[in-house]
Amino acid sequence: MNRIILALFTFLIISGVSLAQEKKDANSKPAKIEIYNPKADAKAELKAAATKAKKEGKHVFVQVGGNWCGWCILFHKLVDATPELKNYLNNNYETVLVNYSPENKNADVMASLGYPGRFGFPVFVILDGNGSVLHIQNSAYLEEGKGHSVKKVMEFLQGWTAAAIKPENNK
Repeated sequence: MNRIILALFTFLIISGVSLAQEKKDANSKPAKIEIYNPKADAKAELKAAATKAKKEGKHVFVQVGGNWCGWCILFHKLVDATPELKNYLNNNYETVLVNYSPENKNADVMASLGYPGRFGFPVFVILDGNGSVLHIQNSAYLEEGKGHSVKKVMEFLQGWTAAAIKPENNK
């Protein structure tokens, strides 16, 4: 009988410690995700990307959002986890992430991009090699179900490459 009581007491102590640890883990804050840099000089980054894109015959893919934006983080993770998207972006675009947050709303840059935030976040802007806005994409149109569609994102990217908009390729 003493063994049963001792075993039961030991079980209760171990369970209590385990539950206390689970409760502590559940209450701890998740690690802060830092994809966007609020301190970045977005204007300089866009200029550098446009210059490089022009030399390489590419366009600039601008992802506007913030670390506060769950959809922005999910899109970034989707691209990172999908080699097809990641490689296509790297091969056809110079990519710049422009921060929009309470710390830095990048007001001048947002104005120069045509106020893309009016479509929500994330929002995508395609620039040519001169830094001129070619297209602003509301990312909601690239969603399917509970997230962004790899197929829709790929179709969007394919439609705005430097080669795709050349007149000779559209006859």
